[in-house]
Order: sequence, then structure tokens, then C-alpha cells
Amino acid sequence: MPEKTPDIPLPLGFLFSTAEAAIKKPAKGSKRKDMALIYSEADAVCSAAFTTNKVKGAPVKLGIERIKSGKARAVVINSGNSNVSTGKRGMGDAREMAALAARHLGIPEHLVHVSSTGVIGVPLPMQRIRPRIAEMARSIGSASALDAAGAIMTTDTFPKVAARRLKIGGRTGTILGICKGAGMIAPKMATMLCFIMTDIAVKRSALDRAFKEAVGCSFNRITIDGDMSTSDTAIVMANGMLGNKEITASSSHYSRFKKALSGLAYELSKMIARDGEGATKLIEVEVRGARTEADALRGAFTIANSLLVKTAVYGNDANWGRIMAALGRAGIDMSEEKTDIYFGKVRIVSRGVSTGKYDKAGEALRQKEVKITADLNMGRHKASVLTCDITEGYIRVNAEYRT
Repeated sequence: MPEKTPDIPLPLGFLFSTAEAAIKKPAKGSKRKDMALIYSEADAVCSAAFTTNKVKGAPVKLGIERIKSGKARAVVINSGNSNVSTGKRGMGDAREMAALAARHLGIPEHLVHVSSTGVIGVPLPMQRIRPRIAEMARSIGSASALDAAGAIMTTDTFPKVAARRLKIGGRTGTILGICKGAGMIAPKMATMLCFIMTDIAVKRSALDRAFKEAVGCSFNRITIDGDMSTSDTAIVMANGMLGNKEITASSSHYSRFKKALSGLAYELSKMIARDGEGATKLIEVEVRGARTEADALRGAFTIANSLLVKTAVYGNDANWGRIMAALGRAGIDMSEEKTDIYFGKVRIVSRGVSTGKYDKAGEALRQKEVKITADLNMGRHKASVLTCDITEGYIRVNAEYRT
């Protein structure tokens, strides 16, 4: 077994391996790993969330089919090619990847999930993938969670890993998550690719409920560019190897488990927003004082998706008029004369009128993490959304994505 990554506790029974398949034809001399295998030594109950895009990759279609069993043992993942819009061949390739992993691991095929991320519309180079799956199965346990997180990246600039420890009946369990995502991120599902593992025993119905809430307050509240991917997948697996009494929705430990899972998901979602393609700043947008939560969320997303707002933050320009305009077109119950706007703790707008504190607001915008708050003063509801600034780097990354 590999040494534990410093400060990243590992849940019992989960092993990792990685491989280089040169899926996206890397530059000569590159040794970047682009495949990962996650394996549980025991059957795990699982739950998942997938993209709501009508165009779905073959791995997503396969995942939607297999998640119905509520169990899993392994996930085989590749970056560089999303296996989307590849017809019958694409579905065949996804099934073959699962079958190969199952055969080499000695587990039932229906317990293997597949995830792919990268370029759309190009068939997978299966002649390079097949031997790498066998290699990863033979070397399972040779890689760390950080290695696996690095292997699934596309335009990410850093691997994304987070963990939580949780005491359950005198035993300490672990919840570990790895994910990738930096662009083509919008809400109404989960994230790009996210895999959460725990050794805590949880009843499937309780896991479904907790994961749905975790996704709702984290991955469903991030937006980088307003584009929704065709491959988004988030999977949680609980193998119960901690040996605790199974947690149900009525258990005394359920609320603590749900809180830990949601906290982990939110931490991962912040990493995704911080790593937005070409981004220099993480932005949290909060709309409060709304009549309904739906109004608060819609208002926050309208601000977060505004290119004018995002470019103003990049330029350290306290241009609050762009925020007011976004709220005005959001289709929510609001009144300009009642609205306050803050950059950080600086109130730049009071009841619809500028306070003139542009210098202090500009200082708040020069931080690596920026909070924008709009108080509608209409009710008691609030909602937050995570995003990032838009820079020349975003254009550069996406203009050259295929090349």
C-alpha cells in the first residue's frame, strides 16, 4: 500500500493507481498520467449525480444505468477525451473499459463505473487504454489520492483533494474527495468529475439524501462560464469498513455525517471556482434579504454569470452599476431603492445610491478572495454562489483547447 499523503487521511479499504496512456497526444517527453483507477476492497453503497445536459457522454449514460443498483466497487477514469458524441462505438468503449477493469480486479462488471473528461467528438484511443487498465489493476494501491486527482485533470492547474474525519461510536471514520474542474462549469447537476469515498457504514437511502443535500449547497452553486458540460459526474461510495453501526436517516450520527459530507463538497467546489480557467480570484456572491430562496439564488447566479461583473472584478473596478443591472434583469422581486451592495465589508451602495467609498471598495477587490453581497431588504432569505473572474487567460485556454 502507498504511504498516506501528508495531511490527507485515507478511508479504510480504498486503493488507487494511475497510468499514462497519452490519450490527448501530449507533447514529446511528457510523462503526465491521464488515467486513474479507484478500487474498494469491499462492496460499497453508492449515490451519484450526473449532468442534466441532454447531450451526455457514454460514461454518463452507463453510470445512470448502473447507479440504480446502489452498489459499486471501482471507478476507471481517463482525462483528455470525454467520449461524448461518439455513437455506438463510444458506448461500446465505455462498457469495454468497465469490463476490462472488472476482469483484472476480479469483481462483477456491473460494480464498475467509468468517467471520462476532455475533448468532445473524438473516439477513445482504446489501443492505448486497454493495456493501461490492466497495468492499473495489477498495481492497485501504488498511487495516492493526490496522484489520482492529478491524473484526472484537464485544464486544471492543481489537483483537488479534501478530507474530513468523523467520530462514529468511538471509532474515527474518514470521508475523502478528489475532483477535477476548471471550465465549462454550470449548475443543475454536480461538477466536472468528483469522487467521494468513505469507510463509514451508511444505509443507501440515508447516503442518497445526504449526498443530494451536499450537492445542492455546493456543486450546484458554482459557475465558471455558464456552460454546462456533457460529462459531469459526482459519485460517493461508502464501503462500511470502519465497522460502525450503519447510519440511517434517523440515526443520532446522521446530521453530523451530512454536515461533514456537505462541508467536504463545499471545500472541493471552492477549489474548482478558484481554479477557473485563467482566473486570478475566487468570487463568492451572496444575495440576502430576498422574499424567497429561489429569488436569492437566481439573483446570485445572474450576478455570478455576468461577464461585465467578472471582468470588473479582474480589473479591481468597483463598478457596482453592473451588479445592480444584473439584479434588475434577474426576474426576481427587488427594488433599486431598497438595495444595498457590498464589496467585502465595504458598503458601496446604500438604498440604491452610491456611498462614494470607491477607494476602500477597490482594496477589497484586490484580494485573492472577493465577496460581493447584495442585500435586497425585501425578506429573510439568502443564497450564495461561487465563481471567479474572467481574464485573457480564459480565452487563451479555450481558443487552444483542441490543439
